[in-house]
Amino acid sequence: MRLVFNLLLLLAVSLPVTAQEQAAEVIAEAPKSSGSFLINTVIVVFIVAALILLVVAFVLLRTFNILAKELSNPRPFVASEPVVSLDYEDWLAAERKKPSIINKLLSLRPIEEEKDLIMEHKFDGIAELDNPTPPWFMWLFYGTIAFGVAYFLNYHVFEWGMLQDEEYVVEVQEAEAAKAEYLATAANLIDEKSVTVNTEPAVISAGMALYNTNCVACHGDKGQGTVGPNLTDEYWLHGGSVNDVFKTIKYGIPEKGMISWEKQMTPKQISEVSNYILSLKGTNPAGAKEPQGEKEG
Repeated sequence: MRLVFNLLLLLAVSLPVTAQEQAAEVIAEAPKSSGSFLINTVIVVFIVAALILLVVAFVLLRTFNILAKELSNPRPFVASEPVVSLDYEDWLAAERKKPSIINKLLSLRPIEEEKDLIMEHKFDGIAELDNPTPPWFMWLFYGTIAFGVAYFLNYHVFEWGMLQDEEYVVEVQEAEAAKAEYLATAANLIDEKSVTVNTEPAVISAGMALYNTNCVACHGDKGQGTVGPNLTDEYWLHGGSVNDVFKTIKYGIPEKGMISWEKQMTPKQISEVSNYILSLKGTNPAGAKEPQGEKEG
């Protein structure tokens, strides 16, 4: 029996080494192109398998140890005492003496048992009670250790998870992308009620490009007016505010030959053209068409 114990103990000690050697062989045979993730996964699998086998070995060792003790020095059979039925009052008194759930969780002992918990050593007349930490608290403590080990392996050894500074960089990039997507979508939500004056050079430049592509034929290359009215003076047929200009371009004036550009341009583009047209006010190009409509300041 002693030989069996020694063999089991040797097996338990050699398991981690064997697992590491097997992991090293797998890593050596794995292609380099498979990446570190596969290698780390293989290492973890072998470590877990080694730990499981180690636990099984210790359980078997303990089982054989108990069995050997029983075979070498069997305990005498003790017949169980017959169950005595209690009266209700006696049963109720016994139930009241049982520890409550709180006492069980905290492993508290009744005050009348304190004399049995006093330890031998004393100092200055003060004695210490043999009242150990509750098991649930110890398991919670062991759980924090296991969590710390897993956290260390995940973030600092295998680097599967991102650290805080890496997460910050990724979140900033995602926020920038979401912001750009929102602004691109919000720009096309403009209508004749929400459009505003924008004199930024980029907006005026984009509006001028659209104007030269779509509006020159009727209003001239400088807004002086040809078939359509002059866009550089203070007189307007359908209103000279940015809202009115946006509305005119969007819906057109079919009875006067002004088509609707709602399907050819996006709301953002119509806003850019409207702001460019407003920027032409007071330029007084040569050969400008005579004023039409009502004067607006």
